[in-house]
Amino acid sequence: MGKKLYVGNLPYSATDSSLAETFSQCGNVDSAKVIMDRDSGRSKGFAFVEMSTDQEAQNAISQL
Repeated sequence: MGKKLYVGNLPYSATDSSLAETFSQCGNVDSAKVIMDRDSGRSKGFAFVEMSTDQEAQNAISQL
Protein backbone atom coordinates (compact mmCIF):
# COMPACT_ATOMS: atom_id res chain seq x y z
CA MET A 1 0.00 0.00 0.00
CA GLY A 2 1.21 3.46 -0.88
CA LYS A 3 1.61 6.63 1.08
CA LYS A 4 -1.05 9.35 1.16
CA LEU A 5 0.26 12.91 1.12
CA TYR A 6 -1.53 16.10 2.12
CA VAL A 7 -0.90 18.88 -0.41
CA GLY A 8 -1.82 22.36 0.75
CA ASN A 9 -1.76 25.90 -0.57
CA LEU A 10 -2.96 24.89 -4.04
CA PRO A 11 -4.23 27.40 -6.59
CA TYR A 12 -8.00 27.16 -7.06
CA SER A 13 -7.35 26.19 -10.70
CA ALA A 14 -5.71 22.89 -9.67
CA THR A 15 -7.57 19.76 -10.79
CA ASP A 16 -7.23 16.06 -9.97
CA SER A 17 -5.59 15.44 -13.34
CA SER A 18 -3.15 18.38 -13.18
CA LEU A 19 -2.13 17.31 -9.69
CA ALA A 20 -1.61 13.70 -10.79
CA GLU A 21 0.46 14.88 -13.77
CA THR A 22 2.71 17.00 -11.54
CA PHE A 23 3.26 14.24 -8.98
CA SER A 24 3.83 11.59 -11.67
CA GLN A 25 7.25 13.18 -12.23
CA CYS A 26 8.22 11.68 -8.86
CA GLY A 27 6.73 8.20 -9.30
CA ASN A 28 3.48 6.30 -9.77
CA VAL A 29 0.39 8.15 -8.57
CA ASP A 30 -2.37 5.85 -7.28
CA SER A 31 -4.84 8.69 -6.76
CA ALA A 32 -5.03 12.48 -6.68
CA LYS A 33 -8.06 14.21 -5.22
CA VAL A 34 -8.55 17.96 -4.90
CA ILE A 35 -10.98 18.62 -2.05
CA MET A 36 -13.98 20.63 -3.20
CA ASP A 37 -16.40 22.73 -1.19
CA ARG A 38 -19.74 20.96 -1.24
CA ASP A 39 -21.82 24.15 -1.37
CA SER A 40 -19.91 26.31 -3.85
CA GLY A 41 -18.21 23.59 -5.92
CA ARG A 42 -14.90 25.46 -5.64
CA SER A 43 -11.60 23.96 -4.59
CA LYS A 44 -10.77 24.32 -0.91
CA GLY A 45 -7.11 24.81 -1.86
CA PHE A 46 -5.83 21.44 -0.68
CA ALA A 47 -5.69 17.86 -1.89
CA PHE A 48 -4.55 14.34 -1.12
CA VAL A 49 -2.19 12.44 -3.41
CA GLU A 50 -1.45 8.75 -2.93
CA MET A 51 1.88 7.52 -4.25
CA SER A 52 2.55 3.81 -4.94
CA THR A 53 5.49 3.44 -2.56
CA ASP A 54 6.92 5.22 0.45
CA GLN A 55 10.08 5.97 -1.56
CA GLU A 56 8.07 7.68 -4.30
CA ALA A 57 6.25 9.68 -1.63
CA GLN A 58 9.58 10.78 -0.14
CA ASN A 59 10.79 11.77 -3.62
CA ALA A 60 7.65 13.89 -4.09
CA ILE A 61 8.10 15.54 -0.69
CA SER A 62 11.71 16.44 -1.38
CA GLN A 63 11.20 17.55 -5.00
CA LEU A 64 7.90 19.37 -4.70
